[in-house]
Amino acid sequence: MDFESLSAMREAALDYFVRSRATQRRRALMAQPDAGEAQGWSAIAALGWTGMLASESAGGLGLELDGAAEILRAAGEHAAPEPLLAVAGLSALLLARLDTPAARALLRDLIAGRSLPALAWQESAGDLSAVPLACGCERRAGSVLLQGEKLMVLPGAAASGWLVSARGDDDAVILWVPRGTEGVSETVVPLVDGGQASSLRFEQVALPSDAVLAEGPAAQEALRHALVAGQILQAAELLGAGRAMLAQTLAYLRTRSQFGKPIGSFQALQHRCVDMFIHLEVAQATLNEVLALANTGLPVDRLEAEASRANARCTAAALQASRTSVQLHGAIGYTQECDLSLFYKRVLCLSAWLGNVTAHQHRHGLLAGESEATTATIAWTGEFPRTADWAAMPEAEFRRMVRGFLQQRYPRQLRYLSHRARWSEMREWYLTLSAQGWIAPAWPEAHGGMGLPADKLIAWIEELEQYGVARAPDQGIVMIGPLLIQHGTPAQQQRFLPRILSGEHVWCQGYSEPNAGSDLAGLRTEAIAGRDGEGEHFIVNGQKIWTTLAQDANHIFMLVRTDKAARKQEGISFLLCDLRTPGITVRPIHTLAGEPEFCEVFFDNVRVPAENLVGQLHGGWTIAKALLGFERIFLGSPKQSQYALGQLARLAEARRLFADPVFAQRFAALRLDVADLTAAYTSFANIVRAGKPLPASVSLLKIWASETYHRIGALLVEAGEEQGAVAGDQVLDGQTFNVLSPLIGATAAMIYGGTNEIQRNILARQVLDLPA
Repeated sequence: MDFESLSAMREAALDYFVRSRATQRRRALMAQPDAGEAQGWSAIAALGWTGMLASESAGGLGLELDGAAEILRAAGEHAAPEPLLAVAGLSALLLARLDTPAARALLRDLIAGRSLPALAWQESAGDLSAVPLACGCERRAGSVLLQGEKLMVLPGAAASGWLVSARGDDDAVILWVPRGTEGVSETVVPLVDGGQASSLRFEQVALPSDAVLAEGPAAQEALRHALVAGQILQAAELLGAGRAMLAQTLAYLRTRSQFGKPIGSFQALQHRCVDMFIHLEVAQATLNEVLALANTGLPVDRLEAEASRANARCTAAALQASRTSVQLHGAIGYTQECDLSLFYKRVLCLSAWLGNVTAHQHRHGLLAGESEATTATIAWTGEFPRTADWAAMPEAEFRRMVRGFLQQRYPRQLRYLSHRARWSEMREWYLTLSAQGWIAPAWPEAHGGMGLPADKLIAWIEELEQYGVARAPDQGIVMIGPLLIQHGTPAQQQRFLPRILSGEHVWCQGYSEPNAGSDLAGLRTEAIAGRDGEGEHFIVNGQKIWTTLAQDANHIFMLVRTDKAARKQEGISFLLCDLRTPGITVRPIHTLAGEPEFCEVFFDNVRVPAENLVGQLHGGWTIAKALLGFERIFLGSPKQSQYALGQLARLAEARRLFADPVFAQRFAALRLDVADLTAAYTSFANIVRAGKPLPASVSLLKIWASETYHRIGALLVEAGEEQGAVAGDQVLDGQTFNVLSPLIGATAAMIYGGTNEIQRNILARQVLDLPA
């Protein structure tokens, strides 16, 4: 569905759940569970939501999965008590997929609200398999005999019958067992959210032959598709519940006072809220990406992997939100009187059904690994075009092209460098990309870039990281170039952009100063405007620090103070300066890794032409914020984490660590962290490509990226055991390898570009609107 249709669907669902007092009805159900979950079902049927995923020809709404997900997300935001997921989701999906006369009749009854069939498929705790193991059936003359057990069947007592998966003589079978059938015993299990589940036992249950709805591969595939779509819809409901708990917590923190001020002004509580927000935003990005993939008709095994990815992320985010919310509410959050308790318990139920976080991480790891192992590598035999319709090129073909280019052109000795590459090392590779027209993949074609759409940009990043391509000095490409495209004058664009592309100009950033790091507006480097016989200019005096690879650059973009009497942010301007200008001194600073990656830059009466002013005089803070947005999306790129994860995988393969289930589980979790970082990055990259300003929420990307990078680096050192104490490079499979490099790099990543603590402050104030 398009954005407008999805928004309309969401608004309609939210309106219904408000009008029908869904949260209050959940409370009533918890107080009196025997009242049943079907009380509001007739209203759901009247809305057509019972058939939201059924085709219009079957009497349904014919929604795609993304439309249904909006309804489930709204249900989660109001802790709605109706068994939407169990009946309108799982059961309706299965019946719609079967498309046999008997299944169509049952689906009509479901859509009309006359029947609530429950899917009975699970046979053991934690089982995600759609293959029945113990429950079996055999055909007799004119009948079918069913024997076995099923557990966690939802809804419980409200179900009008059961759609039972069983093993027949040769393959899977789906049977319809109406309530009241002789030989069926049911144990109703109360759930913590007020709902019910049933455990079923079938003792020589004789069913008519027309009870068989489907068998063989058709039955198996239908069940797998129903379960995988149900797991994605469950992720949407969990996400809705998590967002509701965050909203309740923010409202509470803004109004609850302690020590004479709102508790929402306490930084410790603000940062806890920000972490809730980050987890939920990453979960939203992941769910959006998986829903888009689901609409493309993926094969079921790939869809199972993606469903597990979405479910694991949304479940983890909702659980984190539920636990944090109770803590931040204090004593009132521990009571039944607080509405938070309804959402807390709903999340507990949802997170335990259809697979928990660990189960889905494990399944994703297995399926993703199988997919990679079976993907044939086809060599690229075509030309390498300077320009093409990149959006129309299939992703697999684009990846093969990039991979082929790297294999043919990238210097082997520069693969998997453990240090930040210097210009002297990377110059030839930079010029190779420049000659090919590929040096600026994200720039618009009109300015000499490739103009890659977001999906191809992600593929580009992934291919370079997987091949071990070192990062060239690229401040011109990723920072000042995009800024000049948006804010520079035509003359500045014509003067500087081609020289960035050609490698003639190598840039560094001059923002931080001693005592003005995260407090960037506290800078003191001064530029005094003047005019003489040579024209208008600025005279710059002061010092910059933490200037990355300034010793390799020949140009610097910097913030300078041009009005000392103005407010801190109002007296700043943005200048471009040639580092070869007299009066500039550069002194390298060695990092923890012993590399001269950062520098101090001193300015002593440095003359800068006035034409190098970007934007308005004293208007540099606006330019600075735009550049910080570019910096944060760059620092939020999955590049570093993908590289570190690749290094971890190399070490694990060499040391056979994947045979250790504990390591394999930790690796699977980190792999999902990187995949979901990629989803979040894509959503912000699309904003940049649309030419829109980046919102303050881009800070979440820098936090998630750097902390994911750090977690991977920490596991790499742990997995390296004694190698984690070895200084310098080692050799692994004939290539350079450094166990410590990612961890040390990640430590810096959480500091530069504004520390993660400062980023959390920005999110707390500018996005979550918590009090100062």
